[in-house]
Amino acid sequence: MDNHSSPITTHVLDTARGRPAAGIPVSLHLHSDGSWQELARGITNQDGKITDLLRESKLRPGRYRLTFETEIYLAQSGKPFFPEVEIVFEIHDPAQHYHVPGS
Repeated sequence: MDNHSSPITTHVLDTARGRPAAGIPVSLHLHSDGSWQELARGITNQDGKITDLLRESKLRPGRYRLTFETEIYLAQSGKPFFPEVEIVFEIHDPAQHYHVPGS
């Protein structure tokens, strides 16, 4: 099991190339009062992971969104079909660890 300092982690794999997707910018947002508020930003490491995105003290129940800015990464192999990918999810227990795969 990986060590992680964030209650929310992610891992992006490039399934077309069969390897981790390194260098993808990712942002984490919380839906609050009818709009999305950015909480954190990170970039996937050589293993395609982000394990230090958010300090635990900032996590609370609610609706969250991870946005993967894939356009530049995918442009390396041609024209990107998905310039960004969003995953929306609900946190019910902020004491838990949540791993959100991006692939």
